[in-house]
Amino acid sequence: ANTNSAESIQLIYHGQPYLVYPAAYLPKPRSIRQPSNLGLPYRNIEVMTSDNVRLRCFLIEYPPSKATVLMFHGNGMDHSDLLYHARYYFRYGCNVVTVSYRGYGDSEGVPSEKGLQRDAQAIVDWVRNDPGLSKIPIIVYGLSLGGAVAIDVTSKNPEKIKGLILENTFTSIPDVVHAWPIIGPFSFACTQRWNSASKLPKIPSSLPILFCSGRNDGVVPPVHMDNLWKIAQERGKIALSRGRSGGTGREEDGDDDGRTGEVEEVLMEEWDPPGGDVFQSYTRGGHVDTCTQPGYWPAIETFINKAVAS
Repeated sequence: ANTNSAESIQLIYHGQPYLVYPAAYLPKPRSIRQPSNLGLPYRNIEVMTSDNVRLRCFLIEYPPSKATVLMFHGNGMDHSDLLYHARYYFRYGCNVVTVSYRGYGDSEGVPSEKGLQRDAQAIVDWVRNDPGLSKIPIIVYGLSLGGAVAIDVTSKNPEKIKGLILENTFTSIPDVVHAWPIIGPFSFACTQRWNSASKLPKIPSSLPILFCSGRNDGVVPPVHMDNLWKIAQERGKIALSRGRSGGTGREEDGDDDGRTGEVEEVLMEEWDPPGGDVFQSYTRGGHVDTCTQPGYWPAIETFINKAVAS
């Protein structure tokens, strides 16, 4: 039993890059699909990160646009896999920026949690510094792992972002691994934590969040979206609180074990409850096809219109 335990810990510790960022380690496609295949006008852009990694992106421009949507993809994708989504955002009068994380698609580098966080920050900074985009509201979208990326960058730049859209994402990587057979009990060995549950409370309650939850998701159990929603509805109230570990809601990134817990004690009762958050549930929505479900796109359009008008 001890041997199996040691092997499970080794698998989690050393195998995480391949489990969390699989597409970065697969053979690269000969060519990345282009927005022009869907009739979308675009520019290929390159963005340099703070640690000098070159990212390849698509900028799809809709002049004059109501918002610029920054799209962060799942762990088994590259930025061209979000072009189906991008087409709808374009129809709704939005610019779209899709980015392949470091190591993905034709971007440089090797993926890691800190690295992807830098990637997302570089994209926000690039948009904010672009003369044509700087005055246009920013909406951030994230699917699965991209949801964790989106939560992280929004929590660090709330004054620059008007709205956040999350689709089938998780509370943390250790929470996902904990539910797996055999290796689940050793989720503490995760070094790639992506603890969204601890970062969500840092997003102001005045910044609206749309949760798009496919209830038939076989990859990330829908309970993760349910729990994130509950946490989001406490924003502002959990300004300072104690959780299961006895720590506070203001712990710095990396100070906890990545597992989440119910808040047991609220120390600050004055709060401004979120008024613009929306939870959309899609009974037949799977992990990556929730966007094909009836009602999905009207909910997206309504949310964006309200977010940019606020």
